[in-house]
Amino acid sequence: MSLPEIVSRERWRAARAELLRKEEALARARDVLNAERRRLPMVQVDPEYVFEGGDGKANLLDLFDGRTQLVVHHFMFAPEWESGCPDCAAFLDQIGHLAHLRARDTSFAVVSRAPFTRILPFKARMGWTLPWYSSYHSDFNRDFEATLVVDDEPVERPGVSCFLREHDRVFHTYAVYDRGLDGLGSTASLLDLTALGRAPAGSDRVRYHDEYEE
Repeated sequence: MSLPEIVSRERWRAARAELLRKEEALARARDVLNAERRRLPMVQVDPEYVFEGGDGKANLLDLFDGRTQLVVHHFMFAPEWESGCPDCAAFLDQIGHLAHLRARDTSFAVVSRAPFTRILPFKARMGWTLPWYSSYHSDFNRDFEATLVVDDEPVERPGVSCFLREHDRVFHTYAVYDRGLDGLGSTASLLDLTALGRAPAGSDRVRYHDEYEE
């Protein structure tokens, strides 16, 4: 393994300052890209998808849990698999406390094609309390391109889809897949994918997760 060059503190500061200029330029470019993402048009979701979760049957509107935005993680877990995808599991392990998203009027849910009877024991094994739903009886994964058909066989891929609701109307605003998930997981990174961005709901400051009011 090749290790970094050993230099004096002065040379390190100079190299760090040069890199910082590039990092700041990248941050500004990311802000511009996030603003452009928020200006994307959206598509109304018309099909009545049926999911199964901890409280029984649910539709897409139910996954919002009364909030304005919804971020869905397409977790790779095919109906015939005994366990979920390790890479997707590692992604979920990075998700912070959902109170921070919910305080920004945004819900988070996991959706897989596996039957809920297979999801439940795996979820318990991983120790997750995140809302997780099965789309086994619907075309949700295929319609939102988390399941592709290649040579007449379904192929799973990881992804994140974002939705916005206006009363009882649901709209699809954004989606990203595969390597596009790199760097995602924090509250800020997920909010940056949504149509409303990091705009706060009722408060402009971050709180301890047990201090937010539902």
